[in-house]
Amino acid sequence: MTSEVKIKCRNLWKLFGSAPESFMREHDNNPSPETIEKAGYIGAVQDVSFDVHAGEILMIMGLSGSGKSTLIRCITRLNDPTFGSMEYDGDDLLKATPEELIEIRRHKMGMVFQNFGLLPNRDVLSNIAFPLEVRGMPKAEREAKAREMIELVSLTGREAYFPRELSGGQQQRVGIARSLAVEPDVWFLDEPFSALDPLIRAEMQDEFLRLQKKLKKTIVFITHDFEEAVKLGDRIGIMKDGRMVQMDTPEQIVLHPATDYVAEFARNAPHERIVTVRAIMSDTTVTGDNPIDAHALIGAVAKRVLTAEAPIPVEHDGQIIGSIDRTAMLNGLFGDDA
Repeated sequence: MTSEVKIKCRNLWKLFGSAPESFMREHDNNPSPETIEKAGYIGAVQDVSFDVHAGEILMIMGLSGSGKSTLIRCITRLNDPTFGSMEYDGDDLLKATPEELIEIRRHKMGMVFQNFGLLPNRDVLSNIAFPLEVRGMPKAEREAKAREMIELVSLTGREAYFPRELSGGQQQRVGIARSLAVEPDVWFLDEPFSALDPLIRAEMQDEFLRLQKKLKKTIVFITHDFEEAVKLGDRIGIMKDGRMVQMDTPEQIVLHPATDYVAEFARNAPHERIVTVRAIMSDTTVTGDNPIDAHALIGAVAKRVLTAEAPIPVEHDGQIIGSIDRTAMLNGLFGDDA
């Protein structure tokens, strides 16, 4: 992840109902949830602002009806926002013409949804090459690109298979390969693994991380699964009733949930795989051999800290910056239950 902002969203609203734009203007573009409900509107997205940084995986999550899928449809302009602003690489996305949007989606955006949307009359090779065919790419060139994608998602040997001959996980790999064939700048995924069996889902999550390590895409990923969000995301945005309740790193959400709603999601999170030593250490420096790296996950050093008689120094870039003891480790592992 870099500091470069790929997508900038400010004060996004999406209301469903009759003449929502007029309603927004009548209420200074900031109606309360009570006013929205009383007027008979559905406030699917309400006053949401955030940035998506180049190369990051931004997870957007929440319960059903929280607005997460509507939000991603607004960002891609599959649904136009009722109010707000969106920029893509500094350009006003809301001013893009239908023709410009088609070009943006063909060349800059890749999308994968829960329902794979594969064409049943086309084999794997043809399905993956399809968006390149729509773009007008010559057959030999698009099939060569499709074969690259097939190798990338580990489906070599299944080029001539039809969707009905593939497992759910294999079908999703085809969907992923198809979306990557256009070499998108930004990759949008809406619960792509939620329909899969748990073992296949875990396998696809690992595959996704492998692909991201190689491709370094900018990704907006919708999920309802907090464990998935923690495993995959650089940052997590949690939505409730159309509003963004908290957006932060997995570590900060686990350690410092903004509301009880967020805390409930994070309650059973595996602290040992999320929290770093730096987040729970004391600023008090101590001397000692073999200091612990500040960026080490606490699960990796828990045994050493818990069996130590004295605090252990913590280092970063060769400098001692603090220390960690049993009490801090227990609090890090178990939170308020320690």
